[in-house]
Amino acid sequence: MRIELVKRKEHSHLMTVLSPLLAVVLTLLTAALLFALAGKDPMIGLYKFFVEPLFDSWSLQELLVKATPLVLIAAGLLLCYLSNNWNIGAEGQFVFGAICGSFVPILFPDFQTVFTLPLMLFFGILGGAAWALIPALLKVRFSTNEILSSLMLVYVANLLLDYLVRGPWRDPEGYNFPESRMFSDAAIMPSIGLGRLTIAAPITIVVIVALAILLSRTLKGFEIRVMGESPRAGEFAGFSRGRLTLFVFAISGGLAGLAGTMEVSGSLNQLLPVISPGYGFTAIIVAFLGRLNPFGILIAGFVLALSYIGGEAVQSSVGISDKISDVIQGMLLFYVLACDTLILYKPRLVRSRRVGTREA
Repeated sequence: MRIELVKRKEHSHLMTVLSPLLAVVLTLLTAALLFALAGKDPMIGLYKFFVEPLFDSWSLQELLVKATPLVLIAAGLLLCYLSNNWNIGAEGQFVFGAICGSFVPILFPDFQTVFTLPLMLFFGILGGAAWALIPALLKVRFSTNEILSSLMLVYVANLLLDYLVRGPWRDPEGYNFPESRMFSDAAIMPSIGLGRLTIAAPITIVVIVALAILLSRTLKGFEIRVMGESPRAGEFAGFSRGRLTLFVFAISGGLAGLAGTMEVSGSLNQLLPVISPGYGFTAIIVAFLGRLNPFGILIAGFVLALSYIGGEAVQSSVGISDKISDVIQGMLLFYVLACDTLILYKPRLVRSRRVGTREA
């Protein structure tokens, strides 16, 4: 006996819309079960994880801080996935963009003008785009699997960051700690409010609106959708698969690099051996939970950001490892993909034929 997935002739449009909500509900139920297995009150655990951060002013600001890079990275991944290009290496593009954006305040600390921060953001975008174009070029030129090549480059970027902050970019006045020098005031993102929230949040909103206009009002957006749904039809229309792959990877990497630069110049104000808790990988969940829609990922980004804040909350108040947030994120992605699969396909049990038996 084996299970096969058979494509449905018709699928429910209502369930397609409700699928993300169903995935969230299933994640909540599974999280409650995990809290119970850990010997904790499930209701208290769920409250501390998902509800309490929403009613604290400091937690709300931190929620926006965490959501900003997730939404920005997912916005770039959105273009790749809609065009049927699988960029899995946004984490590496995030890190390399942060490296490229940081060389100005690290190597030229006396350069403190109104152009310092714009130059950092510009080089961050270029760095992320360049890092993303590596797997894109390999795919276009040699038909290399972009999933593997983009993923492997994540480790290269992380090792490069570790080398720099422990070697040539280490702060000479940092008592031998693996960190770069602190950025000057000219290299820091302007703050909004009293917490760590910066103008990175409104910049992300502008990017989301621009992305929505690109997809719905421009020829390039039409090309992305057509090539993603029917490459053969796109080729008949005169669209180039190779040029589109380079375009969406460059935009995706550029937005990830912008997010990385804004993260180090807004929240950290220096380079450290680790600058991301896994934003690039979590953004994949954000993109699919948001139904590959610009405004959908805006909402999904807040949901996933809540998992980071909630993980820290249950660690301090309930006594559960903050790694529970990684588990819940993984479960959420699993349920999103499972719900989408069962909407489009129905499972069927098939009897396996014995070896050597003659077919009728």
